[in-house]
Amino acid sequence: MEKFNRTLRGYDPVEVNQFLDQVIKKVENMVAELNRKNEEIRIRDEQIKTLKEQMSDNEKNANNELVQENQKLKARIAQYERTEETLQKAIIMAQKTSDQMRMAAHKESETIVENAKKNATRIVNEALLRAEKTEDDAATLRRNVHTFKRRLKNIVEAQLEVIDEIDEIDL
Repeated sequence: MEKFNRTLRGYDPVEVNQFLDQVIKKVENMVAELNRKNEEIRIRDEQIKTLKEQMSDNEKNANNELVQENQKLKARIAQYERTEETLQKAIIMAQKTSDQMRMAAHKESETIVENAKKNATRIVNEALLRAEKTEDDAATLRRNVHTFKRRLKNIVEAQLEVIDEIDEIDL
């Protein structure tokens, strides 16, 4: 059984696809071999049928050798068919594994995106709160500056009045 390297989201898709390509090529070769053998058996069956019609008893003994060889070929074909079935099952399992890996990767990506959205929302909310606090601080500072200016103006005006009173007293 092929071992695949793991990647961030499961098995390495390139390795899995390469393995599937290899399995497909082997199955195609086996199917081609099976078809060739089936054709060879069909041809031999036709030859046997033709020979049986033309043979005498002595020739029938020689025909038994052909029958045995034909049986051997049929046994090999049966073996190829079992191997083909096994390979087809392996392809199906590999496809299912590939599908599961894709689904797991998709779910993982959705989770990552969802977490990123939550973090982005949290960051935006924190930034809005900071901006609001900064605006409040700026408004408070403007009020304090305005109050300071007004008080300073009152003090300066009071001092001017004192100076005016001093000027009136000296005269």
